[in-house]
Amino acid sequence: MLVVGPMSKLRVFRTWKAVLNIHERRLPISIELARSLLDSASSSDDRLWPNELWPPMVLDRGLAPGSRGGHAMVRYEVSEYVPGTRVEFEFRPMARLRLFRGRHYFEVLARGEQTVLRHTIDVDTDFATWVQWKLVVEHLHDALLEDLFDKAERNAGLPAPHRSRWPLRVRFLRWLVARSAAKAPPARPAG
Repeated sequence: MLVVGPMSKLRVFRTWKAVLNIHERRLPISIELARSLLDSASSSDDRLWPNELWPPMVLDRGLAPGSRGGHAMVRYEVSEYVPGTRVEFEFRPMARLRLFRGRHYFEVLARGEQTVLRHTIDVDTDFATWVQWKLVVEHLHDALLEDLFDKAERNAGLPAPHRSRWPLRVRFLRWLVARSAAKAPPARPAG
């Protein structure tokens, strides 16, 4: 069952064994401009990822296939890159989302006079990881994507009517994450 939510999220209901999460935003911009936004991801001139508000997306070799990295605790590897059209990431093993197996990807699609910027997560999981996704990760993920689309609009020269507002749950989860990071012991120097 597919339901359009209040944000740019398309809600797809599946069993607890899988997560399918799709966000998209239609932008009244040229396909070329949207492609340049996608191609800037993880670069020093990143005009897509909301680094100002969220941990940056860091990839060891940019968008080249085989490049590894992620953002915050989320780890992935570039599995496919079609410049200006699509970049796909395969999730790598993670300490907190151990059974989160699958991919996420960005796409740029032409739709008449508009361009669609879409992000999809498609993974298989176990019950414990699915619960963690539903209670914590999904809310942070959804807020990050709304901020990403807002940044894409601003960098495309569109007048953003307002910045997406984080729900109370997202503000609380971000506070918890910041608090636990502040209590964590400092990392040991390498060597």
